[in-house]
Amino acid sequence: MYGNEREAGEAVRKSGVPREEIFVITKIYPGAQYANPEQAIRDALDSLDIEYIDMMLLHHPGENDVKAYKAIEKFVEQGKIRSIGLSNWYIEEIDDFISQVNIMPALVQNEIHPYYQEREVVPYMHNLGIVMQAWYPFGGRGHTCALLGDETIVKIANAHNVTSAQVILRWHLQRGVVAIPGSSNPEHILENISVFRFSLSDEEMSAIAALDRGEKHDWY
Repeated sequence: MYGNEREAGEAVRKSGVPREEIFVITKIYPGAQYANPEQAIRDALDSLDIEYIDMMLLHHPGENDVKAYKAIEKFVEQGKIRSIGLSNWYIEEIDDFISQVNIMPALVQNEIHPYYQEREVVPYMHNLGIVMQAWYPFGGRGHTCALLGDETIVKIANAHNVTSAQVILRWHLQRGVVAIPGSSNPEHILENISVFRFSLSDEEMSAIAALDRGEKHDWY
């Protein structure tokens, strides 16, 4: 539904980076794709044209989601997809869902940021052996500036001589949450990956934990 699989696949092929060093995730969406998942998966493989997909996600719960997941499982058996995950799944849905499928989801990808921390969901998924991933690590469209300018985060950033974005990414990592920030700015991309030379103290982690407002910025 994002309309960028063909371009993403072309970028992978032309990058000069060995295929096994690039991890490609795509999704299928409720509605027509869940109703005919085999065709949706074949379309994704054809559009990407990169031999295999590292991970395929279900975009969010919906009619025929178990059917769609089981179709992905068949492509895993064929080696065309390497792993499976879910997006926008929470505690109330996960137990019933995994009881109906054969392969445990490797990952659950949700909105997570300092103003919406999912303090119950993250450890619950971790206890199931599922990796958590944040698709709005900086709060999302229209909210990023407020989060990067938060007084608490700025104070911590200044103490470490890093940026607010780096503090937030480091906070995600120390919680065991994979963050996927998006940027087309080379300087920001470099900044986003340069978060392994410092760590946050327990006090700093607690200060960021105290920012949780339960403030969800998207509808999923």
